[in-house]
Amino acid sequence: MNRLRGKIALVTGAGSGIGRASAALFASEGASVAAADLSEALARETVDEIERRGGKAVAVAGDVSDASAADRMVSAAADAFGGLNALVNSAGVTARNALAPGADEEEVWDRVIDVNLKGTYLVSRSALPHMRRAGGGSIVNLASTMGIVGYPAGLGGGFNPYPPSKGGVVQLTRNMAIDFARDAIRVNCLCPGFVETGLTKSLTDDPATREMLESRHPLGRLGLPEEVAYAALYLASDEAAYVTGAALTVDGGYTAQ
Repeated sequence: MNRLRGKIALVTGAGSGIGRASAALFASEGASVAAADLSEALARETVDEIERRGGKAVAVAGDVSDASAADRMVSAAADAFGGLNALVNSAGVTARNALAPGADEEEVWDRVIDVNLKGTYLVSRSALPHMRRAGGGSIVNLASTMGIVGYPAGLGGGFNPYPPSKGGVVQLTRNMAIDFARDAIRVNCLCPGFVETGLTKSLTDDPATREMLESRHPLGRLGLPEEVAYAALYLASDEAAYVTGAALTVDGGYTAQ
């Protein structure tokens, strides 16, 4: 209940999936949370859920790939609660949902890279001065097992921008961790396997694809958003005080094969 007591956290992509699960869990563990999402309505839903449970939260809408919006998200947390101690960069898209169906392939590439990689950079850059003033902090980036290995054959790999975007997040995490250690700011990333979220729904709705994906995880199932959120909680908490620059897999054994 108190693993983040007194901490102030910003969670992007907090309107659904892993972001929403992380925002709710952080609040239940004592953090004051700024829930940011592209959709103001979804961010508000997350805040309502947190407040119903007695937690403290504010909603902020914006596109993480826009520098002014990134600044606004960070300011929402700092202005509402007096600073910033933790950041979870959970906002993300895939090539399947980045833009409307029929969009140009190059536009899809740019959008995925902009949200997943550039967005992580922009929000982290905005958060850095606040964490320095706080005497340190923790940044948790959402990468993916697809940032470590490629898509299974038949799932549209090749020029798919999602794996390189997440591979970039892994390397950005390492570089940030090395440089910001002097400021007592820890930077780590999570590499989830296939998780039951809106991002994977178009895959898991197909029974054959779902069965194939489940069979590739030694635990025999897909992950849940809450299971990834607990890993984010660990990395954001003082329990992970000696952990930085890590790419932690939360993948049911997917990458152990």
